[in-house]
Formats: sequence, C-alpha cells, structure tokens
Amino acid sequence: MNQVLFAGVIGLFLTLIGTPLLIKLLARKGYGQYIRDDGPREHASKRGTPTMGGIAFILSTVAAYFLSKVISGESPRYSGVLVLGLMVGMGLVGFLDDYIKIVKRRSLGLRAKAKMAGQLIVGVAFAVLSLQFADSRGQTPASTKLSFITDFGWTIGPVLFVIWALFMILAMSNGVNLTDGLDGLATGASVLVFGAYTFIGVWQFQESCANGDTLTNPGACYEVRDPLDLAVVASALMGSCLGFLWWNTSPAKIFMGDTGSLALGGVLAGLAICSRTELLLAILGGLFVLITMSVVIQVGSFRLTGKRVFRMAPLQHHFELKGWSEVLVVVRFWIIQGICVIVGLGLFYAGWAADK
Repeated sequence: MNQVLFAGVIGLFLTLIGTPLLIKLLARKGYGQYIRDDGPREHASKRGTPTMGGIAFILSTVAAYFLSKVISGESPRYSGVLVLGLMVGMGLVGFLDDYIKIVKRRSLGLRAKAKMAGQLIVGVAFAVLSLQFADSRGQTPASTKLSFITDFGWTIGPVLFVIWALFMILAMSNGVNLTDGLDGLATGASVLVFGAYTFIGVWQFQESCANGDTLTNPGACYEVRDPLDLAVVASALMGSCLGFLWWNTSPAKIFMGDTGSLALGGVLAGLAICSRTELLLAILGGLFVLITMSVVIQVGSFRLTGKRVFRMAPLQHHFELKGWSEVLVVVRFWIIQGICVIVGLGLFYAGWAADK
C-alpha cells in the first residue's frame, strides 16, 4: 500500500521542480501558445506563454510509478503499464499536434485525418492488449462486459469492446482538450478525478475477489485484475498534476497543450476501463462531459436554427463573456467538478453497500 503514497509524493516533487526547468527550455526555444483572435480579449496577453507542458506531468507520472515500485520492492503490473502506455501514446499524438502548430507555424496543427489516425492507432493498441495477459484467475486488464461500478450485462465481444474503448478514449480526450481553455481549469479538475480513482483502486484492492479469505464483504467483491496498481497510477497522476498546477494556475507560466490534454483524457478512459467503472466516469468526470455537451449544443443549434445558445463555446468562455473573471470561472467549475466526484464516489460506495 505504501507504493500508492510513494507514487503521489514523487510525482508531486518531480513536477514542482521539473516544470520550471521545462518552462525555461520552451521559452528559450520560443515554443509559445497560439491564441485565437475570436476568443475573449483578456486572453490576448497569454500569447507566447510556453505550451506543451504536458511533457512535465507525463514524464513525472511514468517516473513516479516505476520509482514507487523500486522503493516498495513490488513489480509493475500489466494494467498499470498498459494505462501508462495509453497516456504516453495519446500524449505523443498531442505533442506532434502542438509541435506543428508552434514550430511549423500552422495554426491547425496536425491535419484532422492524421490526428484521428494517431488516436485510433493508440486506442486500438490499448484496447486489444487490455484483453490479453490473463492472471491465474483468468482476469485480463479489461473486460468485454460494460461496467458502471462493476461489470454488468452480457459480453459484447472483442470487436464491440474495441469500438466502445475507442469511443471512451476519444470522448474523454476531446472533453479534457475542450476544458483546457482557462489557467488551471483542466489540471485542477483532473486532480480531483485522479484522487477519486486512487480511492477506488485502494478500495477495490481491499475488497478484491482474489482476497477471498480476508474480505469484509465476500458478496460484494471486485473482479479487477490489478486494482492496487491502478491506484498507484492514479496517485502518481494526482501528485504530478498537482505539482504542475502550481505553475499552471492563474496567471499561468505554462500551458499543458494538446500534449497534456490528450494524455489526460486517454489515461482517464484507461483507468475507467481497467477498473470496471466505464459509465461511472461520465459522473466522476462530469465537468468534462458538461463542457463537451456545451459545444455539441452550440454547434447543433447553429446548424439547425442559425442561432447560438451560448455567447461562446466551450461553456467556460460563455461565462467569461458574461463578465465573470477567469479565476471566478475556474474556481466555480472546480466546485462543480468536486460535486461530481462526491456524487460518483457516493454511487460507487452505495453499490458496494447494497450487496452487503
């Protein structure tokens, strides 16, 4: 259990000291943020702020995970390594997008087809591999059943599972990407969700069906392959993002860029899939869902009626244009995300308690 604590502390320490070094490197190379001309006027001052900051917490998370294993004398598990691989793969796609935007001076970054192809390759690789590596009890990192707080219903089969996993990965990646529009907003919201998954992983480990003789409630055990390893990953991410938030909060010294947002969205989906909480993620990550839906509603309304529902989408910019300060929007949206996490964890616990 100590490895969960080690991972969080190491991740926090590495980003606290590593992010300013990355800021200096990116600033020296002139890798600054591109700001939309049609956005809120207050954002013009952010032009040139170093971006691609996701590099900091991606590297810190990977280092924190493996260092915590070394310190605790434990071996890496397939579930944790696969989820980290998904994060790194999605982060690489985002890095290429950021690099082209900044270095090649092409505002749209990767072509849409190339970006989608990269995400599909990473997503399919994760989905296929997550159905391999069965343990002695026959459990693989992922399951071909849908899940809420545990698996339910019929097996959907490997092909439909891959499609479902891709949908989750793409949806969460876009959700975090859309949320990453204000200083610290996406980072702080992610910290809350990773905290929830740290708790879920530890709880599932304590009530794992593999611990049949020590369960407090044998009728409500969890069939998850490596729950404690997922908690280590989530803790490393929570610490790394918290350290990054020190530099990313208003006024931000660095932005995460698509490098960070795609990585965070991908790893959130990976944690949900491997912890058998796929549909629960829509509640735990409620802010990301809400902001994504604001864009869907805005685009749909404009195409159907020619009218806009919001002054600007994503939703955070609507409130900026209504006169809210950036910090006010961020803090209130963090509160919304906190409520979503509380509700999600409440449902998770209620599902366990109902089977007692």
